[in-house]
Amino acid sequence: MTKLIFRGNGDSMGVPRIYCDCEVCAEARNTGINRRLRSSVQIEDEDAGTIWIDCGPDFAKQLEAAELREIDTLLITHAHFDHIGGLVEWADACRWTNKKGRAYAPAEVIKEILDRFPWLGNQIQFQSFDQPIQLGKWKVSSWRVNHGKNGYAYAFRFENDNTDFKWVYCSDSIGLTEEQQEKLAALDLLVLGTSFYHEPFAYETRSVYDVVEAIELVHKWKPKRTILTHMSHDIDIRRTYNLPEHIRFSHTGLKITL
Repeated sequence: MTKLIFRGNGDSMGVPRIYCDCEVCAEARNTGINRRLRSSVQIEDEDAGTIWIDCGPDFAKQLEAAELREIDTLLITHAHFDHIGGLVEWADACRWTNKKGRAYAPAEVIKEILDRFPWLGNQIQFQSFDQPIQLGKWKVSSWRVNHGKNGYAYAFRFENDNTDFKWVYCSDSIGLTEEQQEKLAALDLLVLGTSFYHEPFAYETRSVYDVVEAIELVHKWKPKRTILTHMSHDIDIRRTYNLPEHIRFSHTGLKITL
């Protein structure tokens, strides 16, 4: 059995934003329903152990919430700070426990990380994720996706040959080409990043799909279930937004059995 647990579902600044007194940020400070750490998910698998996707600056808080002191495998989607900001802290923990970390990322992502933090390789074993890897019963593949004005990121596709279950994690994308969309069709589960409900800014200045665009794409791709993550303070999960029945917002601690 495999469980997917959302440990972070916020965008690059999280919620509440330190400068903001909007209704969502105020609620997040007071009751915490909309409080969002930077996007990451924990995967608990009976064969592969604890797998974590992305290691942002909230990594230590997320591990504490999960009541974990270590993980078995880390997958990294891209080298932006909100997705790798916790690597230095993880490396330090690996040094103190004398357990070398294992991280998979596409080769160009590894290069970006080590160009900035060359000492991380002393404590973390970075392995190329340009070709599919096997994690327990899951065959996992990565592919490059457009990230708008922020360049590129990678999406991850998980396939279980025993159950024929297929799911994708795609947290940071916009303007996907037809080729980039091919692996998103006919999934059992899609986890997709959407920062705003309807983003008002010029398309060329944006980096992530909004909810309105995601609904249109889901109609095209036809996943059985879609969970939205990477949300800014524009989205208030206390509201329904009249989402289609098979689409929902993630929240901190949301658990899904795959």
